[in-house]
Amino acid sequence: MSQGASKNPFKELPVALVVDMLNQCEGISKKLSQSFQRLLDLKAEARLKLKENDLLKKESAIISTTNHPTTCGVDGAFAVEKLLSTDIVAIAGVAVEGLAPPSEKKHWPIPHHDSNIFTLSHDDSTSILSGAIMMCIELLLASSAPHDVVFLDGSIITPFVYLIKAINLKNGSVRALSDELEGRLEESIKSYEKILISKRSDQIFAAVPKYTTHKVISRDYLNFNEFEDRGLLSFILKAGEFVGPIQFKSSISDYEITNVPSFLRDKFKRVVSAINDINIIYYRPYSHFPVLRLEVSPSVTNNIQRIATVFEAIKLQCGVPGIMEPYPLYLADRMVKHLRKALPAIRKTTTQEMAFKWNGAPDDIYFAMHAYRTDWAK
Repeated sequence: MSQGASKNPFKELPVALVVDMLNQCEGISKKLSQSFQRLLDLKAEARLKLKENDLLKKESAIISTTNHPTTCGVDGAFAVEKLLSTDIVAIAGVAVEGLAPPSEKKHWPIPHHDSNIFTLSHDDSTSILSGAIMMCIELLLASSAPHDVVFLDGSIITPFVYLIKAINLKNGSVRALSDELEGRLEESIKSYEKILISKRSDQIFAAVPKYTTHKVISRDYLNFNEFEDRGLLSFILKAGEFVGPIQFKSSISDYEITNVPSFLRDKFKRVVSAINDINIIYYRPYSHFPVLRLEVSPSVTNNIQRIATVFEAIKLQCGVPGIMEPYPLYLADRMVKHLRKALPAIRKTTTQEMAFKWNGAPDDIYFAMHAYRTDWAK
């Protein structure tokens, strides 16, 4: 987005449309204010119910010593530049080390990454396969990180959803992307299982989704369905408090892996079982910070010291006001979001190289390499 567009977001819109939208702000603000007031009115009752169910706890009950854990955040993205007759697809993942005390040694002074660029014919399956490859890259980067706590962007179930969608494709799959996914799949599933189980006592993997729709706490314990758990608990919890652990309650089953290659089926079954065992903790590290949803293995939640390590890592990486997620995830997110901005530059450079060596009419090259649309996801 250009600087001018950010200063004047209504610049390209008809005046009548802008006026109509602004006139609706009063109704929106009134409705939201009433909803938030209901949350505040519910606060005392909600805290009592959570305590009665032994869900509301204080970090001081488990944090006794400081370990200064090292941290890392992993995120990925893909972008599809849709040209006249072909597509250019870029897929990337980055792993960024978090803030570390001066006394701690940096494992990764510079970000680690992996990427692929493809030129493909138009196909409806491109985005599905690209998303699955993106997840493979993220899983491999996360599992290879040497840090004490590794944060993953999004829910712990997200890689499974992307991979199964790609595996279930029957027709129209782009061969280059299918081959790339096939080459990465086995190692990625091993990495996924390692992340889900978090077996090593000196390393913890935690998924930290920014956007969730889960309503286990709000529906089952508080009888308040208007807000999902994370939004609701951000109004209820004080700094240093947490709720949980509670069961993930995934709806996936072995039925969903019927199309998985036979030599990987046992590994996928173990992944399904591990996802269904995942525990959830909602934690608020500071008063200036919203509640975080942490998805971790029961091997972590069953060990007070490991939970304390996660909390300490969160507090170390969430101390900067204005950044509403752990610092390494924020950095990784900022980096991968620029992938869609880099792709047009790659296309233009490629167009110039082709034009210099092209024997035909230059018009043919520029028409063929004109971008009509850019799709992206992260």
